[in-house]
Amino acid sequence: MSEFNNVTIVREANVYFDGKVTSRTVVLEDGTKKTLGVMLAGDYEFNTDARELMEVLAGEMQVQLPGEEWKTYAAGESYYVPANSSFKLKITGVADYCCSYL
Repeated sequence: MSEFNNVTIVREANVYFDGKVTSRTVVLEDGTKKTLGVMLAGDYEFNTDARELMEVLAGEMQVQLPGEEWKTYAAGESYYVPANSSFKLKITGVADYCCSYL
């Protein structure tokens, strides 16, 4: 899906790691939430509350999910992050992503 229709967008940005990771929250008609964001080059670690589907829209991400080895995901690929966990990312360029909270 390349666009979302009939949504609410939260105006204020989510800003992490001194502005190297930013996103905007999108709320769909049924109340589900997604974030659309950009990550600049860097090493990051995030914690989750809900299960997440991370879709790489452009660029690539090196990802270490809990208990797993590092794996690279490129544009067009996606991965799931378990709820109540943390995961690590290495970004070497610019990565554009969509995160769905499941």
